[in-house]
Amino acid sequence: MGSVDLRYEVAQKAYIKLVLHSLKHPTSAVNGILIGRVSASNDTTVEIVDAVPLFHSHIALLPQLEISLILIEEYFSAKGLNIVGYFHANERFDDHELGGVAKNIGDHTCRYFPQAAILLLDNKKLEGLKKSKERGAVMQLYVRDASKNWKLVPSDGNSRFSLKEPSANLVLSDYISSEKWNNIVDFDDHLDDLSKDWLNPGLFN
Repeated sequence: MGSVDLRYEVAQKAYIKLVLHSLKHPTSAVNGILIGRVSASNDTTVEIVDAVPLFHSHIALLPQLEISLILIEEYFSAKGLNIVGYFHANERFDDHELGGVAKNIGDHTCRYFPQAAILLLDNKKLEGLKKSKERGAVMQLYVRDASKNWKLVPSDGNSRFSLKEPSANLVLSDYISSEKWNNIVDFDDHLDDLSKDWLNPGLFN
């Protein structure tokens, strides 16, 4: 099974977590880990069922990353789920490139899942979402080619990346209007205050 054959389907829960994490820290780069599995009914589809917000201030620090990946892998493997990719949002609004830090962390996720993908937030589409004009996913898909270089899947190849629930952006708009992003906890928050749960169990209550 090669990476060129895989589709990535993002569940509403994972999608909303990642976007809210970006909105909580609009002047910082943020990142997160994608959790999922290969579909039981279609082995060319990766189901991204959850996401774990990682950092907003220590993105490039390897020790914190390694600690978080170990904890994440231990928790979700017990539930039959794996680390299947990485999410990144750039600091600058006009920065649409996948940078070196994002590529390096993406490479780390491939140790857990060789066909891991990277989702990069599209800030322009996010602005459209805030104005209720955006219906598609506000992210771009990157996959590794045969040379293990990260390549953008062009927009005309977006059949390889989809939202599981077509109404996800409508639900997200409701969370944006109520400023739900204030409730997001990432690993930075957890390391500063261990009482804050990086699993965000009450986020959707």
